[in-house]
Amino acid sequence: MQSKVSSRRSFEWRNYIVYFVFIGVFLFFLFSIGDSGFLKPSNLLSIVRTTTMTTLIAVAMTFTIAAGEFDLSVGATAAFGAIFAALAIQATGNTFIGILAGIAGGALVGAANGALVAGLGIPSFIVTVGMQMVVRGADMWLTNTKPIIIGDALFNNIFGQASIGPVPVLVIWTVAALLFGHVVLKKTSYGREVLATGANRVAAEFSGVSTKKIKFMVMLVIGIVAAISGMLSAGLMQTARSTIGEGGIELNAIAAAILGGAALSGGKGSIIGTVVASLLIGVINNGIVIMGLNIAQQSMVTGAIIILAIAFGEKRKKV
Repeated sequence: MQSKVSSRRSFEWRNYIVYFVFIGVFLFFLFSIGDSGFLKPSNLLSIVRTTTMTTLIAVAMTFTIAAGEFDLSVGATAAFGAIFAALAIQATGNTFIGILAGIAGGALVGAANGALVAGLGIPSFIVTVGMQMVVRGADMWLTNTKPIIIGDALFNNIFGQASIGPVPVLVIWTVAALLFGHVVLKKTSYGREVLATGANRVAAEFSGVSTKKIKFMVMLVIGIVAAISGMLSAGLMQTARSTIGEGGIELNAIAAAILGGAALSGGKGSIIGTVVASLLIGVINNGIVIMGLNIAQQSMVTGAIIILAIAFGEKRKKV
């Protein structure tokens, strides 16, 4: 009896570890570099702003991992969506046509991934690694590796430049992703079917869940979300570039999802935990910059986070 109680307690600690780590890391930087502007509201808002793109993709990645799949093409898809939007705005001068074009670009990639994964049964790891190369090549071809200037003020305000009072619009995007993702995963039949598909596909099918449809949908949705994230980057920088999403954003998103509560084996996920984990990565990167450490050290820390994420994911799978 005692061993069962201790096992439950251990399980609970693993579920909430990301929150304790976040508090610990935040306090470490607060006491070590607090006098360097770390705690200034402008810096804290900057952390949220700079992690928005990763956060949105990580929220969608939580659904994908919970369904038992991965998407390693999200970085290239982000650039693809931004480029589609920029080209459409240039061609039509219409903000909303540009937004729809960007979403369509992400949907195109997501649907292709979903068809290959759900329809043909090809492992998502293989599909999305190959798709990443295809789409990144398309990004460079469409732009001729040159930035596309976005002069549409409305687009730029919606996707990064504007503030509502003192709150940057990117912070609002983060909060919206948190609330919407949490409600969908925990309170809707779609969320329950995603978790059931990842937990036990055969059992889910016996209970009436169309697991192929669910796998297609999570790949489609993450493609669309990646495109929106790319437009957020383009709106903030007022340019669409083929390099949007480079630098391991897909690995950061996976790390955030797993640290936040998703299990590599599928069937688990926490949107709140994912957002906290994404902000944790942002806090670490911000603190390292303020401390004056170089890009190589920042990369080492991020890599360590990914390893820890996988380690915790494996522990959850064995519980």
